[in-house]
Amino acid sequence: MRVGSARAAATDWVLQHASREEGFQGAYFSGSTIGLSEDTELPAASDIDVVIVTAQDEPRLKLGKFIYRGTLLEATYLSWKQFASVEEVVTSYHLAGSFRTDTIIADPTGHLRSLQSEVSRHFADRVWVRRRCENVRQKIEHGLQTIDVTAPLHDQVTSWLFPTGVTTHVLLVAALRNPTVRLRYLAARKVLIDYGHDDLYLELLDLLGCAHLSPERVEHHLTELEQTFDAAAAVAQTPFFFSTDITAATRSVAIDGSRELIEAGNHREAVFWIVATFARCHKILAADAPPELLDAHRPAFHAIISDLGITSTAALLRRAKDVIEFLPRLWDTTEAILLANPDIVTEP
Repeated sequence: MRVGSARAAATDWVLQHASREEGFQGAYFSGSTIGLSEDTELPAASDIDVVIVTAQDEPRLKLGKFIYRGTLLEATYLSWKQFASVEEVVTSYHLAGSFRTDTIIADPTGHLRSLQSEVSRHFADRVWVRRRCENVRQKIEHGLQTIDVTAPLHDQVTSWLFPTGVTTHVLLVAALRNPTVRLRYLAARKVLIDYGHDDLYLELLDLLGCAHLSPERVEHHLTELEQTFDAAAAVAQTPFFFSTDITAATRSVAIDGSRELIEAGNHREAVFWIVATFARCHKILAADAPPELLDAHRPAFHAIISDLGITSTAALLRRAKDVIEFLPRLWDTTEAILLANPDIVTEP
């Protein structure tokens, strides 16, 4: 399917369904596909991200991934108050990228289009790019400093993993590139190569704990994940914000997408999402599976996090400290990219 056809399906869903919901204030495209042309073939492991803006201060739980007219969509609800001003949007690294170009699907009030016009005008201004980078850095620090050591192991791993992975986003934001989720390490590697800082990449992999892993070992973990994924998808009942990522319909994203990376020689770049999916599956199993099923799949999860050097809560906290101590070096590289990026506008 081509991107244009997928966007048409998403637009139809918004107009036929989301726009009729109480409090609907607009919708726009988001995610890694917004920079693709209409006639580009949509990758099999990709979806079309749609953000629904609602008047509710506390939006409903993320709708997540679902199939509509043969297209895999992912819908997220955000509160109108997050779009109150241009400054709020242009300093948010999660929001700003979607307003760099015209991604608006529906805009009954006209506010989103006005916002998009202003954000796109200032998106590449150095002052705002640096603030977005600072926004990312704060997210890393806050996440790693607030890990709940009383939480179940799968939650502890998630609390360490995502802020650690966000180290890639600082670089992507400085390079004015999409802070992608599943492919973040692959994208960050390209930025570092493009700007002559590829020596830093091995340090990012070391912080994740996967620099030493062989393709065969990562393939083994993916095979184990397949079994855990299918077990979790079969018993899932409790709603989590990521629930629709663990279903038969979305299996291709986590499993097939990871296998494509391994087969392309990017096995270490596949590790982040394999571990994230493992942890999410175990959260589902802990909530909805009988104890014996959870126990049956626990060794595979322990094996992959052990390969990353996470053998205890104490080890996990040491790894979090390592990332925090690495941030000044990461920031130096970020500043170098900001200075070298020809697309960033220097203030008069």
